[in-house]
Amino acid sequence: MALDKIGIAKRIAQEVQDGFYVNLGIGIPTLVANYVRDDIEVEFQSENGVLGMGPFPFDGEEDADIINAGKQTITTLPGASFFDSAMSFAMIRGKHVDLTILGAMEVAENGDIANWKIPGKMVKGMGGAMDLVASAENIIVAMMHTNKHGDSKILKRCSLPLTGVGCVTKVVTNLAVLEVKDHQFHLIERAPGVSVQEIQEATEATLIVKGEIPEMTL
Repeated sequence: MALDKIGIAKRIAQEVQDGFYVNLGIGIPTLVANYVRDDIEVEFQSENGVLGMGPFPFDGEEDADIINAGKQTITTLPGASFFDSAMSFAMIRGKHVDLTILGAMEVAENGDIANWKIPGKMVKGMGGAMDLVASAENIIVAMMHTNKHGDSKILKRCSLPLTGVGCVTKVVTNLAVLEVKDHQFHLIERAPGVSVQEIQEATEATLIVKGEIPEMTL
């Protein structure tokens, strides 16, 4: 069966390594902090000026002054620090972030990403996403494989305005884990109970399938 948002976050959490500095985008990526292994040390950075984010607070323990870039209340770990946006984006532009995890509306097989303009809705801007994708060397996208109409969001070419060009390294959806290599999507893992055929039918882009594709372990 297809994963829910928590399942996607759990799978992406497996990509986080000890000592990493990680930036989490708005939406599904913010859930990743809840599922990172307890035996590793990770510094989560939020572009509004926080280093050392922890899991979301329990009900009743929220502090309205401590938020992430998506304006959600967060917790901080011992040793956390706060700073202005200039310092935050200096960290990002200076390539000091080891892993960037973003949501997206569309991803193309050449690694292009479109994640800020929503058709038919007023959007104030792209936030820090353009800086993140221009500077990061390891970008994982968390997204649903199709939109609410059942149309693929994994495309040959993006139809929405681009946030970044040729920058995505891996995509984790509710159906599959895809790796972007040589301007192609390679199927690496499939969601539990989801067949390769189901993934192919939900994918508009060309999908490279080699050998037996294992199920995700969550």
